[in-house]
Amino acid sequence: MKRRQLRGFDLRQVEGLASLIGVDEAGRGALAGPVVAGAVLVTREFLDGRWAQTKAGRVNDSKQLTAAEREELWLEFEGLVAQGQIHAHFGVASVDEIERFNILGATKLAMRRALEGIYPPDAFERKIEPDLFTSPEAAANFKPTVSCRVLIDGLPLRNFPYPHVGVVSGDARSLCVAMASIIAKVTRDRLMNELDQTFPGYGFAQHKGYGTDDHRDAVLRLGRCIQHRELFLRKLMAGRIDPAQMDFLE
Repeated sequence: MKRRQLRGFDLRQVEGLASLIGVDEAGRGALAGPVVAGAVLVTREFLDGRWAQTKAGRVNDSKQLTAAEREELWLEFEGLVAQGQIHAHFGVASVDEIERFNILGATKLAMRRALEGIYPPDAFERKIEPDLFTSPEAAANFKPTVSCRVLIDGLPLRNFPYPHVGVVSGDARSLCVAMASIIAKVTRDRLMNELDQTFPGYGFAQHKGYGTDDHRDAVLRLGRCIQHRELFLRKLMAGRIDPAQMDFLE
């Protein structure tokens, strides 16, 4: 799908509403490091505005952009946030939380934290206090008092406290989801660069925790560190995960 169609998709989705929030994650398939989610709110006014009309064509799924392109767009997003044209936030779930809740549960937790950074809890009417394991019946009681639709990349999430629409390949179809994917990717890459300084020798700054041959060789040489996801790593080392099938470029 051509990049210029991302804005058109969001214009259709925002019809009758004031705003959209796009949500995406980075790091779900990595062997090490946290999973990070980004959330970006855009309004109808923003989508009709000058930036969206003239510069949105540069936005794409973060995996299709170079690191330099992502960083340049990040700076532009910061300017848009400072001007009040968009709202953006990220959420992080740690390796410990990945081990406790599994990767899907931790991804939901990161997404929830990203969303809460945009809308405070009282933006949604609640009959019960939500948590990570809210039932679908309880989630149905979350009625937004704001005129907004949440778009999450991929299939709809079960047991998620925010009403939302799942958009398969959303980061290649929706402008706000693609923007969220860039927020998530840049944030996680920066965190992995920091971990590279704390845990030298694994190459975290290069492969960002994904299962490359160099990463596997480093684990064989040095052993695992506390930033490795034990279950993921165990499966890789036992030959139960094919590194060639993992998305190193996320």
